[in-house]
Amino acid sequence: MTNITAASTRWRLKQPSIIPGFGLTLGFSLAYLSLIILIPVAGLLWRSAALGWSGFLAILADERTLRALYVSFGTAFVAALVNVVFGTMLAWVLTRYRFPGRRLIDALVDLPFALPTAVAGIAFASLYAPNGWIGSLFMPLRIGYTPYGIVIALIFIGLPFVVRTVQPLMEEIDREVEEAAATLGANRFQTILQVLLPALTPAILTGFALAFARGVGEYGSVIFIAGNIPYVSEIAPLLIVIRLEEFNYAGATAIATIMLLISFAMLLVINLIQAWSRKRYGNV
Repeated sequence: MTNITAASTRWRLKQPSIIPGFGLTLGFSLAYLSLIILIPVAGLLWRSAALGWSGFLAILADERTLRALYVSFGTAFVAALVNVVFGTMLAWVLTRYRFPGRRLIDALVDLPFALPTAVAGIAFASLYAPNGWIGSLFMPLRIGYTPYGIVIALIFIGLPFVVRTVQPLMEEIDREVEEAAATLGANRFQTILQVLLPALTPAILTGFALAFARGVGEYGSVIFIAGNIPYVSEIAPLLIVIRLEEFNYAGATAIATIMLLISFAMLLVINLIQAWSRKRYGNV
């Protein structure tokens, strides 16, 4: 009986699939990956290599470049952290509760995907500028034209990534798990910390990584509210545009390469933590 089953399994594996085979799909995937990602990245690295190590390190050590990178990565990191907290809470409300206007709020979450980033930037600049409706209420603390304004814009841009990543996993968590924890004597804080968060950790880390990556490269919604003051609120993408306008292509590609390397390193660390969390809490 075992031999018959094994032979039947081998026969099914040899049958041609209706879907294109491994060779065709792999070749198409590699060609698409090369055209969209690998070739542009290789061109970027090749162009920046024209500077040599001394020129590349000189751009990296430039104070204006360092400040622009600090503003871009720092504000993106803070905005992603804020989105992790409030995005997870919003996903929980949309998943666990039914109330009037829920569908409207659920639709509004996707608004940053459809709204042009420049429109969002103009709206935030008019609201949070020193003479804006909201900005005037916080004077003398300035929000617009400072890194605080950049964080607000990046929170708006990155929120959907966290909500839409965490929400499907929340829907799969059965309420009986929470009820079982309560039956065993766990309070709400213990249920969230020891039962729900371990199961949601991979999705939360994925949402954080997506929001962070989106914020680092954001341009349209930031330049209007940032003020673009060198050494204060100038972002790295804007500095790249400035170098291109100066026809300093090597300098622009060098800054882009630095951003690429830092982003890749941070995303690699996040993905390693995510893989560890899946292995650690996969059976929760």
